[in-house]
Amino acid sequence: MTELSTRYRTGDDRLDAEIIGLLRHVDEADRELVFEMIVTALRLSREDNDRGDLKLVTAAMKELRYSFEVFGPYRHTPKCTIFGSARIKAGEPAYECAKNFARQIADRDWMVITGAGPGIMEAGHEGAGADQSFGVNIMLPFEASANEYIADDPKLINFKYFFTRKVMFMKESEAYVLLPGGFGTMDESFELLTLIQTGKTAPAPVVLLDEPGGTYWDHWYDFVTTELGNAGLISPDDMCLVRVAHTVEEAVDEVCNFYRTYHSMRFVGDQLVFRLHRPVGDDELAALSEEFAPMIVHGGISAIDATKAEIRDGDHVDLPRIVFEFDKHQWSMLRLLIDRLNANTPA
Repeated sequence: MTELSTRYRTGDDRLDAEIIGLLRHVDEADRELVFEMIVTALRLSREDNDRGDLKLVTAAMKELRYSFEVFGPYRHTPKCTIFGSARIKAGEPAYECAKNFARQIADRDWMVITGAGPGIMEAGHEGAGADQSFGVNIMLPFEASANEYIADDPKLINFKYFFTRKVMFMKESEAYVLLPGGFGTMDESFELLTLIQTGKTAPAPVVLLDEPGGTYWDHWYDFVTTELGNAGLISPDDMCLVRVAHTVEEAVDEVCNFYRTYHSMRFVGDQLVFRLHRPVGDDELAALSEEFAPMIVHGGISAIDATKAEIRDGDHVDLPRIVFEFDKHQWSMLRLLIDRLNANTPA
């Protein structure tokens, strides 16, 4: 078998050769990655690690592998994650908001991802129905089983660790809707915004949905703008990453309209490529280049065909594209660019 180019090795040439021999069972394109996974496992076992460390890594990898398998058949269906409190009871206004949102977004051919416990999670599954739901459950001593709407569904995944569960929320979702909740919902809201603000996950709609007349998210928004924004602890543009909605219809429209023009993005070398649902003409490109010049390293925004890398990967090659050299710092401005493209698109 051809020698691999990776420099990540066990430190034992004979052992590396044995691993390479195993790779005949792996697709050629994936051999270096699988080699490094095996090397990582062997190095963990040969270094001075506690057995508990090995158990943690093993459980995390098994959870992720199984999750990829469950989500795999639905990879091309858009999904919206719903966060919120497990303590909200059926029939309460926030529960009804979550249920109605899930039903309406499912009617738009989206699937719903939420935890599998009671409260807002149960409302999401009840509204969307099991066929259009994923249950991303965290095993807790005080929540023994999944709610009745997802309990027997093959799209239920049980997680031991919060961090692997969060990886799947972020990896598989194209939108996020948060309803009132406790520490967990606050954790999810700030971590989600941090990931988008720092470019660790792609731009996506983040909607804070309150019941009609509710003040939960208005108070949250006031705190963030006053205590973080006015103190310079976040950038002025960062609040564009989130929207407060007081009706289900507002929340559904915010999620769906985000993707009216924008489809997805990808870095190709130093260039950031936006795939779109419509072409962008020269006059619009010139206006966008001027408006968003602060985040462009040099040059402007231009229209291109699919790059060689995208063609090689079969990565949405038929969609129109724009490209620019992004400074990799002003991530919130990417959301503003998406908003501008949507504003320029006829309804």
